[in-house]
Amino acid sequence: MTNSKIKKTISKGEGLRIEFKKAKNKLPNNLFETICAFLNKTGGEILLGISDDKKINGIDENKIEELCKQIGNLSNNPQKLFPSFLLEPKIVDYKEKKLIYIFVPISSQVHKTDGKIYDRSSDGDYELKTDDQIKNIYRRKSNEYSENRIYPFLKESDFADGIVERTRKLIKINRSNHPWNNLSNQEFFLISGLYRHDYHTGKEGFTLTAALLFGKPEVINSIIPHYKVDALVRINDIDRYDDRENIRDNLIESYDKLMAFVEKHLPDKFYLQGTQRISLRDKIFREIIANMLIHREYINAYPSTFIIYKNKVIAKNANKAHFFGKLTPNNFEPFPKNPDIARIFTQIGHSEELGTGIRKVYKYSKPYSGSEEIEFNEEDIFITIVPLGIDNAPVNAPVNAPVNAPVNQTQKDIVKAMQNNSNISYNEIAQIIEKDRTTVMRNIQKLKELGIIKRIGSDKTGYWEVVE
Repeated sequence: MTNSKIKKTISKGEGLRIEFKKAKNKLPNNLFETICAFLNKTGGEILLGISDDKKINGIDENKIEELCKQIGNLSNNPQKLFPSFLLEPKIVDYKEKKLIYIFVPISSQVHKTDGKIYDRSSDGDYELKTDDQIKNIYRRKSNEYSENRIYPFLKESDFADGIVERTRKLIKINRSNHPWNNLSNQEFFLISGLYRHDYHTGKEGFTLTAALLFGKPEVINSIIPHYKVDALVRINDIDRYDDRENIRDNLIESYDKLMAFVEKHLPDKFYLQGTQRISLRDKIFREIIANMLIHREYINAYPSTFIIYKNKVIAKNANKAHFFGKLTPNNFEPFPKNPDIARIFTQIGHSEELGTGIRKVYKYSKPYSGSEEIEFNEEDIFITIVPLGIDNAPVNAPVNAPVNAPVNQTQKDIVKAMQNNSNISYNEIAQIIEKDRTTVMRNIQKLKELGIIKRIGSDKTGYWEVVE
Protein backbone atom coordinates (compact mmCIF):
# COMPACT_ATOMS: atom_id res chain seq x y z
CA MET A 1 0.00 0.00 0.00
CA THR A 2 1.74 3.14 -1.24
CA ASN A 3 1.51 6.67 0.18
CA SER A 4 0.10 7.89 -3.13
CA LYS A 5 -2.72 5.34 -2.87
CA ILE A 6 -3.49 6.39 0.72
CA LYS A 7 -3.37 10.07 -0.26
CA LYS A 8 -5.76 9.45 -3.17
CA THR A 9 -8.19 7.55 -0.93
CA ILE A 10 -8.16 10.26 1.74
CA SER A 11 -8.63 13.03 -0.84
CA LYS A 12 -11.83 11.37 -2.09
CA GLY A 13 -13.35 11.52 1.37
CA GLU A 14 -15.96 9.26 2.89
CA GLY A 15 -18.66 7.89 0.62
CA LEU A 16 -20.24 4.71 -0.66
CA ARG A 17 -16.92 2.81 -0.78
CA ILE A 18 -14.65 4.73 1.65
CA GLU A 19 -14.86 5.00 5.44
CA PHE A 20 -12.56 6.67 8.00
CA LYS A 21 -12.58 5.78 11.70
CA LYS A 22 -10.66 6.87 14.77
CA ALA A 23 -8.84 4.01 16.49
CA LYS A 24 -6.14 5.31 18.81
CA ASN A 25 -5.74 2.18 20.94
CA LYS A 26 -8.87 0.08 20.36
CA LEU A 27 -11.16 -0.95 17.53
CA PRO A 28 -14.19 1.29 16.88
CA ASN A 29 -17.43 -0.20 18.22
CA ASN A 30 -19.12 0.13 14.84
CA LEU A 31 -16.22 -1.21 12.72
CA PHE A 32 -17.97 -4.47 11.84
CA GLU A 33 -21.16 -2.66 10.93
CA THR A 34 -19.16 -0.99 8.14
CA ILE A 35 -17.39 -4.24 7.20
CA CYS A 36 -20.76 -6.01 7.01
CA ALA A 37 -22.27 -3.16 4.94
CA PHE A 38 -19.33 -3.16 2.49
CA LEU A 39 -19.56 -6.94 2.05
CA ASN A 40 -23.28 -6.65 1.37
CA LYS A 41 -23.08 -3.65 -0.98
CA THR A 42 -20.16 -2.99 -3.35
CA GLY A 43 -17.09 -3.49 -1.17
CA GLY A 44 -14.88 -0.66 0.02
CA GLU A 45 -11.84 0.66 1.86
CA ILE A 46 -11.55 1.42 5.57
CA LEU A 47 -8.78 3.54 7.06
CA LEU A 48 -8.38 3.36 10.82
CA GLY A 49 -6.59 6.26 12.48
CA ILE A 50 -8.37 9.03 10.55
CA SER A 51 -11.34 11.13 11.68
CA ASP A 52 -14.37 11.97 9.53
CA ASP A 53 -12.87 15.37 8.68
CA LYS A 54 -9.74 13.65 7.22
CA LYS A 55 -7.56 14.55 10.20
CA ILE A 56 -4.67 12.07 10.56
CA ASN A 57 -4.78 10.95 14.21
CA GLY A 58 -2.80 7.73 13.86
CA ILE A 59 -2.82 4.58 15.99
CA ASP A 60 -0.75 3.74 19.05
CA GLU A 61 2.34 1.85 17.80
CA ASN A 62 2.22 -0.42 20.84
CA LYS A 63 -1.35 -1.48 20.03
CA ILE A 64 -1.43 -1.62 16.25
CA GLU A 65 -0.26 -5.23 15.82
CA GLU A 66 -2.80 -6.38 18.40
CA LEU A 67 -5.60 -4.47 16.64
CA CYS A 68 -4.73 -6.08 13.29
CA LYS A 69 -4.82 -9.50 14.92
CA GLN A 70 -8.22 -8.73 16.44
CA ILE A 71 -9.63 -7.73 13.05
CA GLY A 72 -8.40 -10.96 11.47
CA ASN A 73 -9.75 -13.11 14.31
CA LEU A 74 -13.12 -11.35 14.52
CA SER A 75 -13.67 -11.43 10.75
CA ASN A 76 -13.16 -15.20 10.87
CA ASN A 77 -15.44 -15.65 13.90
CA PRO A 78 -19.01 -16.60 12.87
CA GLN A 79 -20.25 -15.31 16.24
CA LYS A 80 -19.13 -11.81 15.16
CA LEU A 81 -19.51 -11.95 11.38
CA PHE A 82 -21.70 -14.56 9.70
CA PRO A 83 -20.89 -15.99 7.26
CA SER A 84 -17.34 -15.21 8.30
CA PHE A 85 -15.07 -13.52 5.77
CA LEU A 86 -11.36 -13.50 6.55
CA LEU A 87 -9.88 -10.01 6.20
CA GLU A 88 -6.20 -9.11 6.16
CA PRO A 89 -5.59 -5.58 7.50
CA LYS A 90 -2.35 -3.82 6.58
CA ILE A 91 -0.26 -1.41 8.64
CA VAL A 92 0.74 1.69 6.69
CA ASP A 93 2.95 4.67 7.52
CA TYR A 94 1.51 8.02 6.46
CA LYS A 95 2.74 11.47 7.51
CA GLU A 96 4.71 10.01 10.39
CA LYS A 97 1.60 8.25 11.73
CA LYS A 98 0.60 4.58 11.81
CA LEU A 99 -2.69 3.68 10.11
CA ILE A 100 -4.55 0.43 9.42
CA TYR A 101 -5.88 -0.13 5.91
CA ILE A 102 -8.65 -2.70 5.37
CA PHE A 103 -9.79 -3.62 1.88
CA VAL A 104 -13.23 -5.23 2.02
CA PRO A 105 -14.28 -6.96 -1.22
CA ILE A 106 -17.88 -7.26 -2.27
CA SER A 107 -19.25 -10.65 -1.23
CA SER A 108 -21.69 -12.88 -3.05
CA GLN A 109 -23.28 -13.75 0.31
CA VAL A 110 -25.45 -11.78 2.72
CA HIS A 111 -23.55 -11.10 5.94
CA LYS A 112 -24.68 -10.32 9.49
CA THR A 113 -22.76 -8.86 12.40
CA ASP A 114 -24.06 -9.48 15.91
CA GLY A 115 -27.16 -10.96 14.29
CA LYS A 116 -27.99 -7.80 12.29
CA ILE A 117 -27.78 -7.15 8.52
CA TYR A 118 -26.32 -3.83 7.34
CA ASP A 119 -26.32 -2.18 3.93
CA ARG A 120 -24.44 0.88 2.69
CA SER A 121 -25.41 4.22 1.17
CA SER A 122 -23.42 7.38 0.47
CA ASP A 123 -24.50 8.59 3.93
CA GLY A 124 -23.07 5.56 5.74
CA ASP A 125 -24.19 2.20 7.14
CA TYR A 126 -27.78 1.37 7.99
CA GLU A 127 -29.46 -1.68 9.49
CA LEU A 128 -32.04 -3.63 7.49
CA LYS A 129 -35.04 -4.17 9.77
CA THR A 130 -38.07 -5.06 7.67
CA ASP A 131 -38.77 -8.40 6.00
CA ASP A 132 -38.98 -6.69 2.60
CA GLN A 133 -35.55 -5.06 3.02
CA ILE A 134 -33.98 -8.38 4.01
CA LYS A 135 -35.67 -10.32 1.19
CA ASN A 136 -34.56 -7.70 -1.31
CA ILE A 137 -30.88 -8.00 -0.38
CA TYR A 138 -31.00 -11.81 -0.68
CA ARG A 139 -32.75 -11.43 -4.04
CA ARG A 140 -30.13 -8.90 -5.17
CA LYS A 141 -27.25 -11.21 -4.30
CA SER A 142 -28.90 -14.22 -5.96
CA ASN A 143 -29.54 -12.31 -9.16
CA GLU A 144 -26.10 -10.68 -9.29
CA TYR A 145 -23.90 -13.74 -8.79
CA SER A 146 -24.53 -16.92 -10.73
CA GLU A 147 -21.94 -18.67 -8.53
CA ASN A 148 -24.58 -18.52 -5.74
CA ARG A 149 -26.88 -21.01 -7.42
CA ILE A 150 -27.64 -23.88 -5.09
CA TYR A 151 -27.81 -27.50 -6.26
CA PRO A 152 -29.53 -29.48 -3.48
CA PHE A 153 -28.68 -32.85 -5.04
CA LEU A 154 -24.95 -32.14 -5.49
CA LYS A 155 -22.93 -34.33 -3.09
CA GLU A 156 -19.30 -34.65 -2.02
CA SER A 157 -19.16 -37.88 -4.00
CA ASP A 158 -19.61 -35.75 -7.14
CA PHE A 159 -16.24 -34.06 -6.50
CA ALA A 160 -13.05 -35.29 -8.20
CA ASP A 161 -11.17 -37.79 -6.07
CA GLY A 162 -8.89 -36.10 -3.55
CA ILE A 163 -9.48 -32.57 -4.92
CA VAL A 164 -10.85 -31.12 -1.67
CA GLU A 165 -7.95 -32.55 0.33
CA ARG A 166 -5.46 -31.28 -2.25
CA THR A 167 -6.99 -27.78 -2.17
CA ARG A 168 -6.85 -27.67 1.61
CA LYS A 169 -3.21 -28.78 1.55
CA LEU A 170 -2.43 -25.99 -0.91
CA ILE A 171 -3.98 -23.52 1.53
CA LYS A 172 -1.82 -24.97 4.31
CA ILE A 173 1.34 -24.76 2.16
CA ASN A 174 0.53 -21.20 1.12
CA ARG A 175 -0.66 -20.04 4.57
CA SER A 176 0.47 -22.37 7.33
CA ASN A 177 -1.42 -20.45 10.04
CA HIS A 178 -4.66 -20.00 8.09
CA PRO A 179 -7.69 -20.43 10.40
CA TRP A 180 -9.39 -22.67 7.83
CA ASN A 181 -6.67 -25.29 8.37
CA ASN A 182 -8.24 -26.53 11.60
CA LEU A 183 -11.78 -26.89 10.25
CA SER A 184 -13.53 -30.10 9.26
CA ASN A 185 -14.53 -30.38 5.60
CA GLN A 186 -18.15 -29.55 6.51
CA GLU A 187 -17.05 -26.43 8.40
CA PHE A 188 -14.75 -25.47 5.52
CA PHE A 189 -17.60 -25.72 3.00
CA LEU A 190 -19.86 -23.53 5.15
CA ILE A 191 -17.35 -20.85 6.09
CA SER A 192 -16.04 -20.48 2.52
CA GLY A 193 -19.55 -20.14 1.08
CA LEU A 194 -19.42 -23.38 -0.92
CA TYR A 195 -22.42 -24.77 0.97
CA ARG A 196 -25.21 -22.42 1.91
CA HIS A 197 -28.84 -21.87 2.78
CA ASP A 198 -30.74 -19.34 0.68
CA TYR A 199 -33.22 -17.56 2.93
CA HIS A 200 -35.05 -16.17 -0.09
CA THR A 201 -35.81 -19.50 -1.79
CA GLY A 202 -35.38 -21.92 1.12
CA LYS A 203 -32.92 -24.03 -0.86
CA GLU A 204 -29.88 -25.54 0.86
CA GLY A 205 -26.85 -27.33 -0.60
CA PHE A 206 -23.58 -27.02 -2.47
CA THR A 207 -23.28 -24.06 -4.83
CA LEU A 208 -22.19 -23.68 -8.43
CA THR A 209 -18.85 -22.49 -7.02
CA ALA A 210 -18.32 -25.85 -5.31
CA ALA A 211 -19.18 -27.71 -8.52
CA LEU A 212 -16.80 -25.58 -10.60
CA LEU A 213 -13.91 -25.79 -8.14
CA PHE A 214 -14.14 -29.48 -7.27
CA GLY A 215 -16.56 -31.29 -9.58
CA LYS A 216 -15.82 -34.25 -11.80
CA PRO A 217 -15.94 -33.28 -15.52
CA GLU A 218 -19.16 -35.21 -16.11
CA VAL A 219 -20.83 -33.50 -13.15
CA ILE A 220 -19.85 -30.00 -14.31
CA ASN A 221 -20.96 -30.88 -17.85
CA SER A 222 -24.35 -31.97 -16.51
CA ILE A 223 -24.80 -28.62 -14.74
CA ILE A 224 -23.23 -26.43 -17.47
CA PRO A 225 -23.18 -28.34 -20.80
CA HIS A 226 -21.20 -25.59 -22.57
CA TYR A 227 -18.40 -25.55 -19.96
CA LYS A 228 -14.87 -25.80 -21.39
CA VAL A 229 -11.67 -23.86 -21.99
CA ASP A 230 -10.00 -24.17 -25.41
CA ALA A 231 -6.22 -23.68 -25.37
CA LEU A 232 -4.76 -23.36 -28.87
CA VAL A 233 -1.49 -22.63 -30.65
CA ARG A 234 -1.95 -20.92 -34.02
CA ILE A 235 1.44 -20.20 -35.53
CA ASN A 236 1.69 -22.24 -38.74
CA ASP A 237 -1.96 -23.22 -39.11
CA ILE A 238 -3.83 -19.98 -38.42
CA ASP A 239 -7.25 -21.30 -39.49
CA ARG A 240 -7.18 -24.37 -37.26
CA TYR A 241 -4.31 -24.99 -34.83
CA ASP A 242 -0.86 -26.49 -34.37
CA ASP A 243 -1.67 -27.79 -30.89
CA ARG A 244 -4.83 -27.90 -28.82
CA GLU A 245 -5.93 -28.70 -25.27
CA ASN A 246 -9.68 -28.99 -24.74
CA ILE A 247 -10.08 -28.57 -20.98
CA ARG A 248 -13.28 -29.60 -19.20
CA ASP A 249 -11.89 -30.25 -15.73
CA ASN A 250 -12.75 -28.38 -12.55
CA LEU A 251 -11.10 -24.99 -12.00
CA ILE A 252 -8.30 -26.28 -9.75
CA GLU A 253 -7.19 -28.80 -12.38
CA SER A 254 -7.92 -26.43 -15.29
CA TYR A 255 -5.47 -23.90 -13.84
CA ASP A 256 -2.72 -26.54 -13.72
CA LYS A 257 -3.41 -27.67 -17.30
CA LEU A 258 -3.40 -24.13 -18.66
CA MET A 259 -0.14 -23.29 -16.90
CA ALA A 260 1.38 -26.51 -18.30
CA PHE A 261 0.22 -25.43 -21.77
CA VAL A 262 1.97 -22.09 -21.29
CA GLU A 263 5.18 -23.78 -20.12
CA LYS A 264 5.06 -26.10 -23.13
CA HIS A 265 4.70 -23.38 -25.76
CA LEU A 266 6.09 -20.12 -24.38
CA PRO A 267 9.76 -19.77 -23.45
CA ASP A 268 11.02 -18.00 -20.37
CA LYS A 269 14.00 -15.69 -20.15
CA PHE A 270 16.65 -14.90 -17.61
CA TYR A 271 15.51 -12.02 -15.39
CA LEU A 272 16.74 -10.70 -12.06
CA GLN A 273 14.51 -8.75 -9.71
CA GLY A 274 17.10 -7.29 -7.39
CA THR A 275 19.23 -10.32 -6.61
CA GLN A 276 16.42 -12.84 -7.10
CA ARG A 277 15.80 -14.71 -10.33
CA ILE A 278 12.10 -14.84 -11.20
CA SER A 279 10.02 -16.30 -14.01
CA LEU A 280 8.48 -13.45 -16.00
CA ARG A 281 6.40 -15.92 -17.96
CA ASP A 282 4.84 -17.35 -14.79
CA LYS A 283 4.32 -13.91 -13.24
CA ILE A 284 2.35 -12.75 -16.28
CA PHE A 285 0.38 -15.80 -17.29
CA ARG A 286 -0.65 -17.02 -13.85
CA GLU A 287 -2.51 -13.69 -13.60
CA ILE A 288 -4.06 -14.02 -17.07
CA ILE A 289 -5.19 -17.59 -16.45
CA ALA A 290 -6.46 -16.92 -12.94
CA ASN A 291 -8.41 -13.93 -14.28
CA MET A 292 -10.01 -16.09 -16.99
CA LEU A 293 -11.16 -18.71 -14.51
CA ILE A 294 -12.15 -16.47 -11.60
CA HIS A 295 -14.10 -13.78 -13.43
CA ARG A 296 -15.85 -15.77 -16.15
CA GLU A 297 -19.65 -15.60 -16.29
CA TYR A 298 -20.31 -19.33 -16.30
CA ILE A 299 -23.99 -19.32 -17.22
CA ASN A 300 -23.07 -17.60 -20.52
CA ALA A 301 -22.45 -20.18 -23.27
CA TYR A 302 -19.68 -18.15 -24.94
CA PRO A 303 -16.58 -20.41 -24.98
CA SER A 304 -13.44 -19.40 -23.09
CA THR A 305 -10.33 -19.46 -25.27
CA PHE A 306 -6.61 -19.05 -24.71
CA ILE A 307 -4.80 -18.71 -28.04
CA ILE A 308 -1.05 -18.39 -28.61
CA TYR A 309 -0.10 -16.65 -31.86
CA LYS A 310 3.37 -15.84 -33.16
CA ASN A 311 3.38 -12.29 -31.81
CA LYS A 312 0.69 -12.27 -29.09
CA VAL A 313 -1.51 -14.25 -26.75
CA ILE A 314 -5.27 -13.60 -26.70
CA ALA A 315 -7.56 -14.78 -23.91
CA LYS A 316 -11.35 -14.42 -24.06
CA ASN A 317 -14.12 -15.26 -21.62
CA ALA A 318 -17.77 -14.40 -21.08
CA ASN A 319 -18.18 -11.49 -18.71
CA LYS A 320 -20.73 -9.54 -16.70
CA ALA A 321 -19.29 -6.09 -17.31
CA HIS A 322 -19.24 -3.36 -14.67
CA PHE A 323 -17.20 -1.05 -16.91
CA PHE A 324 -17.04 -0.81 -20.68
CA GLY A 325 -13.74 -0.07 -22.34
CA LYS A 326 -10.01 -0.59 -21.92
CA LEU A 327 -8.74 -1.14 -18.39
CA THR A 328 -5.41 0.26 -17.21
CA PRO A 329 -3.80 0.30 -13.75
CA ASN A 330 -4.99 3.89 -13.33
CA ASN A 331 -8.58 3.74 -14.52
CA PHE A 332 -10.26 0.75 -12.96
CA GLU A 333 -11.79 -0.26 -9.66
CA PRO A 334 -11.43 -3.97 -8.82
CA PHE A 335 -14.75 -5.82 -8.87
CA PRO A 336 -14.90 -9.60 -8.43
CA LYS A 337 -17.39 -11.31 -10.71
CA ASN A 338 -17.29 -14.51 -8.62
CA PRO A 339 -16.12 -13.56 -5.10
CA ASP A 340 -16.24 -17.10 -3.65
CA ILE A 341 -14.12 -18.51 -6.48
CA ALA A 342 -11.74 -15.56 -6.15
CA ARG A 343 -11.38 -16.15 -2.41
CA ILE A 344 -10.42 -19.83 -2.82
CA PHE A 345 -7.90 -18.99 -5.57
CA THR A 346 -6.34 -16.35 -3.32
CA GLN A 347 -6.04 -18.73 -0.37
CA ILE A 348 -4.29 -21.44 -2.44
CA GLY A 349 -1.85 -18.90 -3.91
CA HIS A 350 -3.12 -18.91 -7.51
CA SER A 351 -4.08 -15.23 -7.35
CA GLU A 352 -3.39 -12.23 -5.15
CA GLU A 353 -5.36 -9.35 -3.71
CA LEU A 354 -8.08 -8.17 -6.04
CA GLY A 355 -6.78 -5.61 -8.51
CA THR A 356 -3.09 -6.55 -8.37
CA GLY A 357 -3.23 -8.79 -11.45
CA ILE A 358 -3.54 -6.06 -14.07
CA ARG A 359 -0.81 -4.02 -12.40
CA LYS A 360 1.50 -7.03 -12.29
CA VAL A 361 1.01 -7.87 -15.97
CA TYR A 362 1.78 -4.25 -16.94
CA LYS A 363 4.84 -4.29 -14.68
CA TYR A 364 6.39 -7.42 -16.16
CA SER A 365 5.24 -7.28 -19.79
CA LYS A 366 7.94 -4.92 -21.07
CA PRO A 367 10.93 -6.87 -19.65
CA TYR A 368 9.31 -10.07 -20.97
CA SER A 369 8.28 -9.00 -24.47
CA GLY A 370 9.78 -5.55 -24.96
CA SER A 371 6.31 -4.03 -25.32
CA GLU A 372 3.75 -2.35 -23.10
CA GLU A 373 0.96 -2.67 -25.67
CA ILE A 374 -1.17 -4.83 -23.39
CA GLU A 375 -4.94 -4.72 -23.64
CA PHE A 376 -7.58 -5.55 -21.04
CA ASN A 377 -10.91 -4.86 -22.72
CA GLU A 378 -14.00 -5.19 -20.54
CA GLU A 379 -17.17 -5.73 -22.51
CA ASP A 380 -19.73 -8.53 -22.46
CA ILE A 381 -16.74 -10.58 -23.64
CA PHE A 382 -13.58 -9.84 -21.65
CA ILE A 383 -10.55 -9.83 -23.98
CA THR A 384 -6.92 -9.83 -22.86
CA ILE A 385 -4.10 -9.33 -25.37
CA VAL A 386 -0.48 -9.83 -24.29
CA PRO A 387 2.23 -8.98 -26.86
CA LEU A 388 5.14 -11.33 -27.53
CA GLY A 389 8.53 -10.08 -28.63
CA ILE A 390 10.92 -11.90 -30.97
CA ASP A 391 12.78 -13.45 -28.04
CA ASN A 392 9.50 -14.71 -26.67
CA ALA A 393 8.01 -16.15 -29.83
CA PRO A 394 6.20 -19.45 -29.18
CA VAL A 395 7.81 -22.78 -29.87
CA ASN A 396 6.15 -25.94 -31.07
CA ALA A 397 7.86 -28.20 -28.58
CA PRO A 398 8.38 -28.10 -24.82
CA VAL A 399 11.09 -25.66 -23.81
CA ASN A 400 13.76 -26.32 -21.25
CA ALA A 401 13.30 -24.46 -17.99
CA PRO A 402 15.73 -21.61 -17.35
CA VAL A 403 18.60 -22.30 -15.03
CA ASN A 404 17.72 -21.77 -11.36
CA ALA A 405 13.94 -21.93 -11.91
CA PRO A 406 11.54 -24.66 -10.73
CA VAL A 407 10.56 -26.54 -13.87
CA ASN A 408 7.39 -28.25 -12.73
CA GLN A 409 4.59 -27.97 -10.20
CA THR A 410 6.02 -30.69 -7.99
CA GLN A 411 9.28 -28.77 -7.57
CA LYS A 412 7.38 -25.55 -6.86
CA ASP A 413 5.34 -27.33 -4.16
CA ILE A 414 8.55 -28.70 -2.62
CA VAL A 415 10.07 -25.22 -2.49
CA LYS A 416 6.92 -23.83 -0.84
CA ALA A 417 6.95 -26.62 1.74
CA MET A 418 10.60 -25.87 2.57
CA GLN A 419 9.90 -22.14 2.84
CA ASN A 420 7.15 -22.86 5.36
CA ASN A 421 9.27 -25.35 7.35
CA SER A 422 13.04 -25.44 6.86
CA ASN A 423 13.27 -28.59 9.02
CA ILE A 424 10.74 -30.55 7.00
CA SER A 425 11.58 -34.20 6.22
CA TYR A 426 11.31 -36.10 2.93
CA ASN A 427 8.33 -38.05 4.26
CA GLU A 428 6.54 -34.90 5.41
CA ILE A 429 7.05 -33.27 2.01
CA ALA A 430 5.75 -36.40 0.28
CA GLN A 431 2.63 -36.34 2.47
CA ILE A 432 1.94 -32.62 1.91
CA ILE A 433 2.35 -32.64 -1.88
CA GLU A 434 0.85 -36.14 -2.29
CA LYS A 435 3.83 -37.70 -4.08
CA ASP A 436 5.85 -40.80 -3.22
CA ARG A 437 9.19 -40.47 -1.43
CA THR A 438 11.17 -41.49 -4.53
CA THR A 439 9.58 -38.71 -6.61
CA VAL A 440 10.29 -36.19 -3.86
CA MET A 441 13.95 -37.22 -3.56
CA ARG A 442 14.45 -37.11 -7.33
CA ASN A 443 13.00 -33.59 -7.58
CA ILE A 444 14.95 -32.37 -4.55
CA GLN A 445 18.15 -33.56 -6.22
CA LYS A 446 17.17 -31.60 -9.34
CA LEU A 447 16.50 -28.49 -7.26
CA LYS A 448 19.93 -28.87 -5.65
CA GLU A 449 21.60 -29.15 -9.06
CA LEU A 450 19.83 -25.98 -10.21
CA GLY A 451 21.07 -24.14 -7.14
CA ILE A 452 17.57 -23.37 -5.89
CA ILE A 453 17.91 -25.17 -2.54
CA LYS A 454 20.74 -26.18 -0.26
CA ARG A 455 20.99 -28.67 2.57
CA ILE A 456 22.73 -27.03 5.51
CA GLY A 457 24.21 -29.58 7.91
CA SER A 458 23.56 -33.31 8.04
CA ASP A 459 20.42 -35.17 6.96
CA LYS A 460 19.46 -35.74 10.60
CA THR A 461 20.25 -32.40 12.24
CA GLY A 462 20.45 -29.96 9.32
CA TYR A 463 17.84 -27.83 7.56
CA TRP A 464 16.83 -26.65 4.10
CA GLU A 465 17.74 -23.27 2.70
CA VAL A 466 15.85 -21.86 -0.30
CA VAL A 467 18.37 -19.78 -2.25
CA GLU A 468 15.86 -17.82 -4.36
